Amino acid sequence: MTDITARLADLQSRVATACTQCGRDPSEVRLLAVSKTKPLDLIEDAIAAGQDDFGENYLQDGLPKTEALPKATWHFIGAIQSNKTRDIANHFDWVHSVASEKVARRLSEQRDPALGPLKVLIQVNTSQESQKSGVAPEQALPLAKYLANLDNLVAAGLMTIPAASEDPSQQRRPFQMLRETRDHIVDTAGLPDFQHLSMGMTGDFETAITEGSTWIRIGTAIFGSRS
Repeated sequence: MTDITARLADLQSRVATACTQCGRDPSEVRLLAVSKTKPLDLIEDAIAAGQDDFGENYLQDGLPKTEALPKATWHFIGAIQSNKTRDIANHFDWVHSVASEKVARRLSEQRDPALGPLKVLIQVNTSQESQKSGVAPEQALPLAKYLANLDNLVAAGLMTIPAASEDPSQQRRPFQMLRETRDHIVDTAGLPDFQHLSMGMTGDFETAITEGSTWIRIGTAIFGSRS
């Protein structure tokens, strides 16, 4: 058993425990392995251990990986520059970080229709940190309605990167805000696919699961400390 196999097994056990404690089915929570800066051999070890979904923050780092391992499911989770949308649209299956109509429009226009619709999440800046991307919670509904009218995208939910905290009560507030924002959009806009919440990382994913996370983004607990 490799280190990565053991780490993935431990994570799945922790996910199952967190779900049991809050009355959720563990199958509702999917693990996104954040592979940014990590070499191909570690990603291949994770695939051999049964991991399918991988997240990349930087196009120049992620693109060679998507081309080398096309059978994996690739998620772009970093800030999006307008001049990078074509490659993101055509080399990734999910985008977690849409934060403007302009970027959404370019992703839709530049996506090869033969690939099928690109699943996208709106990034919400729940902690209102100036250095972080994302729309304010009240801006998520109009952006979701805009996404729903783009031919080559599926509006699939919301993502957030809250301010770091080791206090579970502090951790819960932004996750609760994201869940309530998602529920309001579903009730108001009637978007059947708008179900996902991408929230929770190595230090707070159990709290995120309690608040309804469907994608937890885990790097360190799988691959070790960032190089």
